[in-house]
Amino acid sequence: MPRKPTADNVQSLADLLEQLPEDLARQAFTHASWVEHRAESYERLAFLGDVVLSLAVSTDLLPRFERYGAGRLTKVRAQAVSGPACAEVAVELGVPNRLRAAAPKGLGRGAEVLVGSERVLASVCEAVIGATYLAFGIERVAPAVVAAFAPAVQEALDHPEDYKSLLQERLARRAERVSYRTVGESGPPHDRLFVVVAEVEDREVGRGEGKTKKAAEQHAAAAALETSNLRRDVEAGSQDAGPDAPRR
Repeated sequence: MPRKPTADNVQSLADLLEQLPEDLARQAFTHASWVEHRAESYERLAFLGDVVLSLAVSTDLLPRFERYGAGRLTKVRAQAVSGPACAEVAVELGVPNRLRAAAPKGLGRGAEVLVGSERVLASVCEAVIGATYLAFGIERVAPAVVAAFAPAVQEALDHPEDYKSLLQERLARRAERVSYRTVGESGPPHDRLFVVVAEVEDREVGRGEGKTKKAAEQHAAAAALETSNLRRDVEAGSQDAGPDAPRR
């Protein structure tokens, strides 16, 4: 089963959230559509939080995995701090209920749509990180962030999701290349669902869905890798690959 953050993982970050000054806490849970000026919403805090999150996780990874090159470290970090990972941390932090409480009166269904959006939850998670950084500094915030995202980091190490690179690597052995084509889009602008097919020589080999085109492409590549011929190539390739285990 995929590793997900627990209440214990996010406790330190939750404690910092509870200690936030009122103005920062209010801004962290304010959607841009609720205010006259976008600068009063969580977007600026999310911009900062994205950088703090990346820095905290990168600083944690670097000494732990001395044998990993920059490329592999980048892939681990990208998966660990992805939108879905941030949204999962947001849920453990109680972000959905806080957003409901912060929503303007009479918003009704509109508030529930935002609360159910993975993109919104991920952005608010980053905003919380940005706000706590402004209030308490990197020394207090970085360990809390690392703890909250530890399950996502471990999941990225155990089950890397860069299926696109893996698929192309396997296809290259057969002098083939994969291309991706978006065949469907649905949902409101703030919560789109994309359908993408992976094609080899105009033949569909996999199909995937995702909240972004990149995520849908990854799912399509993963589906392609599940086909019998490609699976045999993957299994053969894994026998040729040497170990690259992290330092403990």
